[in-house]
Amino acid sequence: MHAWDTFQAAGYSVDFVSPDGGAVPILDPYVSKDMEPRLKDGRIMDGLRNTAKPAQVDPARYRAVYYVGGSNAIYGVPEHPVLQNIAMHVYERNGGVISAVCHGTAGIVNLKLSNGQALVAGKRTTGFPEEHEDQGAAYFREFPFLIRKTVEARGGTFRALDGDQPYAEVDGRVVTGQNYASAKPVAEAVVEVLRKLADRQPGRGAAKN
Repeated sequence: MHAWDTFQAAGYSVDFVSPDGGAVPILDPYVSKDMEPRLKDGRIMDGLRNTAKPAQVDPARYRAVYYVGGSNAIYGVPEHPVLQNIAMHVYERNGGVISAVCHGTAGIVNLKLSNGQALVAGKRTTGFPEEHEDQGAAYFREFPFLIRKTVEARGGTFRALDGDQPYAEVDGRVVTGQNYASAKPVAEAVVEVLRKLADRQPGRGAAKN
């Protein structure tokens, strides 16, 4: 919600896509008191109840991609070829921004440039590091890969702080955040990058994310 609010306030439209399309689950225990009223906000809930399937997305319409957090981002997203194609079309052909927050960084570890190089290679990134996970828990043992380890294996630099404070990394048109508290700073950084790009390319329309 913090990212959505930031993009909306900056004048950008926001569309949602998920691997299977349709409604995405919202777990009540994770909805804070200050966010409960947003469950009745049709502007956001209509999008979450009707996410697009990847095949329905025209990547030419977008200027940025934002991968949300939550450990579900490790499943079904990183290896999805159509989601990968959307992201790289936005990044390479549209000159747009790739961004992610928390476990959402898992979604970008397999992205490749048209020359075959990993997107994260040579880039400074962050995300939710495995050392902050409950490594004795069943959920952790089911992870198909680890974010920090995979970023570094792809030639990227992974940075993270100890603690829960917000932390974001901006490396060119790749913007990543460490944890849920970083959602707003990441979105603000994306907006800043988009504005700088627009200044260099007059006449480009408003971005959609």
